[in-house]
Amino acid sequence: MTDSTKPRAKAADKRRRLTTEAARVLHEKGVERTTLADIARAADVPVGNVYYYFKTKDDLVRAALSEHSAHLGELTGRLDRLPDPRDRLKGLVETWVGQREVAALHGCPTGTLAAELDKRADGVLDVAAGTVIRELLDWAAAQFRALGLPDADGLAVTLVSGYQGMSLLANALRDPEIMTREGARLLRWLDSLDTAG
Repeated sequence: MTDSTKPRAKAADKRRRLTTEAARVLHEKGVERTTLADIARAADVPVGNVYYYFKTKDDLVRAALSEHSAHLGELTGRLDRLPDPRDRLKGLVETWVGQREVAALHGCPTGTLAAELDKRADGVLDVAAGTVIRELLDWAAAQFRALGLPDADGLAVTLVSGYQGMSLLANALRDPEIMTREGARLLRWLDSLDTAG
């Protein structure tokens, strides 16, 4: 690495850390209770440096939503390697259940952020959060379509609604086993869907 690329690499690393920690801290504390200083501290970046990368907290929220979208893309990319669309959908549910402890503490990262942002008057960031959820719905619908099932979009809504519901209840009741039980119910539902016709 040349001397001229080192500062760029350090800057990219700081921005990356800030984005990663913004996604985590905003999920844990919520938008209104999170300060730029909270995110800077979590990222181990001086708070004054945050403004170099992100001018406002809303910019950090956008970055966090991009992080959620990237995580979803990584997850669905891994699942897409499975040859059977039903196995891909089941793998998605198993991933959700595997995150049950986090869901019980904080809810779904994107769902809770979307609900919180919807309460704001500007109506901009909530649309961005909805875009991430739309990506998940579109991916799930593509799997149902690949299975030859009718109403693939409706089935995707049922699946994602099931996840959002179990995540919300696990969080509200602080009971991760809700995710386990409801995840098992979703897996049985996926197995019961008839692809024959």
